[in-house]
Amino acid sequence: MSFTIQNALIAVDSGYETADVQVVDNCISAIAPNLEPAGTVIDGKNKLLLPGFVNAHTHSSEMWQRGIIPPLPLELWIAELYDFTPLDPEQVYLSALGTAVETLLSGGTSVVDHLVLIPGQELETIAAAVRAYQEIGIRAFIGPLIQDQSLTAGMPSGDSGIEHAAYIRATKATLELMETAIKQFHNPEKGVNMLLAPTGIQLCSDALFEGCIELSDRYNLCRHAHLLETPAQKQLAHEKYGCSAVEHLQKIGYLSPRTSLAHCVWLDDSDIAIMAETGATVVHNPLSNLRLGSGIAPILKYRQAGVNVSFGCDGAASNDSQDLLEAIKIGSILHNITDLDYRQWITPRQSVEMASLGGAKGLNLADEMGSLTVGKKADFVLYDLTSLSLLPRTDPIGLLILGRPTNAVDSVWVNGKQIVAEGKVKTIDVDALRQQLFDRSEWTSKRQSQTVSEIEAHYRQVMKLQGYS
Repeated sequence: MSFTIQNALIAVDSGYETADVQVVDNCISAIAPNLEPAGTVIDGKNKLLLPGFVNAHTHSSEMWQRGIIPPLPLELWIAELYDFTPLDPEQVYLSALGTAVETLLSGGTSVVDHLVLIPGQELETIAAAVRAYQEIGIRAFIGPLIQDQSLTAGMPSGDSGIEHAAYIRATKATLELMETAIKQFHNPEKGVNMLLAPTGIQLCSDALFEGCIELSDRYNLCRHAHLLETPAQKQLAHEKYGCSAVEHLQKIGYLSPRTSLAHCVWLDDSDIAIMAETGATVVHNPLSNLRLGSGIAPILKYRQAGVNVSFGCDGAASNDSQDLLEAIKIGSILHNITDLDYRQWITPRQSVEMASLGGAKGLNLADEMGSLTVGKKADFVLYDLTSLSLLPRTDPIGLLILGRPTNAVDSVWVNGKQIVAEGKVKTIDVDALRQQLFDRSEWTSKRQSQTVSEIEAHYRQVMKLQGYS
């Protein structure tokens, strides 16, 4: 497949220039003004061409609960989420399609789906997400969310000595399931990559982490997990290990340049030094961190220490959106209040690099994607600079990152294939998807989570909140 985008605006060190971008065999073959056209010619006039962003952490099936979960901290929010999690692979398929559409139309060409599995239908769950992502054509990185400890184990015990029920699946069986999934679904040539993705230290034993290390090394796969999202998790880590979660993950060998970790809100300076030393990536999820009251991750400290940082939307019930541009904007300007030295603040161009190349680095693919570079895969996005939300003409990237772009994505290519044209997804019927999401859901404003009622008093006690009941 060959095509040439003519007269697109691209960012260069000194500002912007107009150039042609040529693609041959799904890779960028040349970038220069006035190239001899190859293949199909596409008009890039008055359009900004950027590398595709990576939605580096989400949970697609949460789409079914967006807007309904009340203001709760993570430990109680997740209890409600799990009480009402979809138990139908067709719902997983539809929500993966919805996640992909929103990601594509906000500048993303890749998505990392920390996929919640339906008990007893684990492989069917993964197959449903794989089918969705392959149909739409987004580059997908699927990390089945696995654990081997029950939900109450995710909270500090304090002085209560609370006993936890056994988890539904043994550690050995979970690791066997992951190996089966890798053999069945890992297919980078068709746009699907499997990750090893234990949920985090709060719900996983060392045996599960170590098994994931072994599988990721054997199959050369990346690793993913949540890390220190909440103050409760920081307290829990010291109960479990007598040291920080970061120190412990370093000791058991989980941290590496092939490891990306979502949230990373409650790390101290010594933890940050370990992250830099091991080459692990931080996935910044600012909107869910605010939505759940988890805190503000020390992103400026990470950047100053040389830690790679990318952006994620997180699941659509803890963010209630999959608008990647919104996550990038909030995740950039939020930190202007954490450091008075404005020279450390994140510029729009740095935001673009974090969202594209930073995301690629976290997936061990910086040599293949993440920038407009000859030889890299043709994963890129054209933005319409005549869109009202990107006017008047000032700084195109500044408008994109600091503004509130609406209907700004004109075209998207993934691995050289055009997925979006003139602002419309070409590969699936989005109107039919909207109708199915509408028909399979209903308006509701009141529901009661039994699990939240059971654990709230303990949570309030260990977190020293007034009124334990």
